[in-house]
Amino acid sequence: MTRHAPLAATEPSARSALFRRPFPRQLLLGVALVAIWWPVAWLHLKPPSDYYFFPLWLGYILTLDGVVAWRTGSSLWRRGRGRFVLLFAMSVPFWWVFEWMNRYLQDWHYVTTQPYSWLQYHALASLAFSTVVPAVLEGAELLASFRAGHRLPQLPRWHVGGRGRVLFEVLGWTMVLLVVTVPRYAFPFAWLSVFCIVEPLNAALRRRSIAAFVRDGNWAPIWNVMLAALGTGFFWEMWNSQAIPKWYYTVPFVGFAHVFEMPVLGYTGYLPFGLEIFAVYAMGSWLLRWRDQQYARVGADDESPAAATAAAHLRCGNVGR
Repeated sequence: MTRHAPLAATEPSARSALFRRPFPRQLLLGVALVAIWWPVAWLHLKPPSDYYFFPLWLGYILTLDGVVAWRTGSSLWRRGRGRFVLLFAMSVPFWWVFEWMNRYLQDWHYVTTQPYSWLQYHALASLAFSTVVPAVLEGAELLASFRAGHRLPQLPRWHVGGRGRVLFEVLGWTMVLLVVTVPRYAFPFAWLSVFCIVEPLNAALRRRSIAAFVRDGNWAPIWNVMLAALGTGFFWEMWNSQAIPKWYYTVPFVGFAHVFEMPVLGYTGYLPFGLEIFAVYAMGSWLLRWRDQQYARVGADDESPAAATAAAHLRCGNVGR
């Protein structure tokens, strides 16, 4: 098994290695896609501009992947191309859950340039939604390569036992019920409910998860995934602002002080959204029977797959203590 370098790339030897590594080809491809499709989207160069979202966001993902590979010698694409593609597939049902909740919330609305059949709409929407999970995980890996999360407060350890998991599970489903029944007041719960439902299952399955990070007092990956979602959200909103098709918001009580189309307070929802993405990734990797739980390296101290698996087995003996 080939060993990959840890994510940390801040030591002098790692900096010198940066200049010895070949320039990643996915970085060139990613930058090219962004350079082409950003102007296409904003200049409304029809008909290509009607289909800008996926190629532009694929460019974003490949650009970040290339930067991470150049800095660390490893990346999501390099560690497993099949798994990299499956991240896109994993993302589709994840975002459709939010589309279902928005049927009750009516917090965001889409503007299109032409009518679509049911099949066309769902196919194009699913293709666009497929970029959500890989975009945020790439951002988390980039932040981890700079040890961003380690520079933020490391909070105390917190172990959630069996009763706590049940409480979180009930809380998550209660949030969904409130979103459906009183959407005008419960709209913030959309960005917490999925996490509260999925994360207790990850903890029970002893997955590498947010719960495991908190139990070990390892808050750096948590900061990385939250800030990655926030950073990704900035680009979502920026590129959307001048594009057609696009979306706009009608969020109760906070519809003021917009940054692009998003009310400024709405950006806070991206922080827990990052936790939801990592929780869904952890659950998805279990469903797909991925043995390597550290495929997505959201912490600067992530090691090779073999070392990560061994460490996970050692930690399992401490679960529940």
